[in-house]
Amino acid sequence: MTQTISELLEAAADRALPVVRGIDDGQLDRRTPCAEYDVRALVNHLFQVVVNFQALAAREEADFSQEPDFVTGDWRGRFGAETARLVEAWGVPGAEEGTTGQMGLPARTVGLMVLGDLTVHAWDLARATGAEFAPDPGVVEEVGPGLAALAPQAREMKVFGEPFPVRAGATAFERVLAVTGRDPGWRPAGG
Repeated sequence: MTQTISELLEAAADRALPVVRGIDDGQLDRRTPCAEYDVRALVNHLFQVVVNFQALAAREEADFSQEPDFVTGDWRGRFGAETARLVEAWGVPGAEEGTTGQMGLPARTVGLMVLGDLTVHAWDLARATGAEFAPDPGVVEEVGPGLAALAPQAREMKVFGEPFPVRAGATAFERVLAVTGRDPGWRPAGG
């Protein structure tokens, strides 16, 4: 049986939270696999995604026009609280039905988008900071085809880079990373 977006998000959050909570303030200026983001900027972006996709689950307007600075005070604790709200928002009956967002996409597709962000950006942050990260296999199985289907439009919108060539025998998650334009073998300089 197909897992709900809420169940998948909970599994993804369980893997992402230790990475985010383990980020040391001294690591915030490190490069990430996302060339346009250092660790601080990527944490801010991920926060914004988590907050805005709560609104999208509730069929409310989301504002991606500005990225507030979430990396203040107890941001690690707040990230845990916001991901819990995200799981809860997508668990409301009917959250996966119909369409949502300005583009009028199927709600489940929108849920898979935030699932992909939470999983891929957790990997980005882990790689940048030297943390361990292994995505939930059920999440990878669900998000892989969804991101592959969205990839052409995501590239047009400059959300994904060009697909990265992967070796024969690449894992399912390495293929997910590659479809988003990431080098699955990326390491920080000197790392």
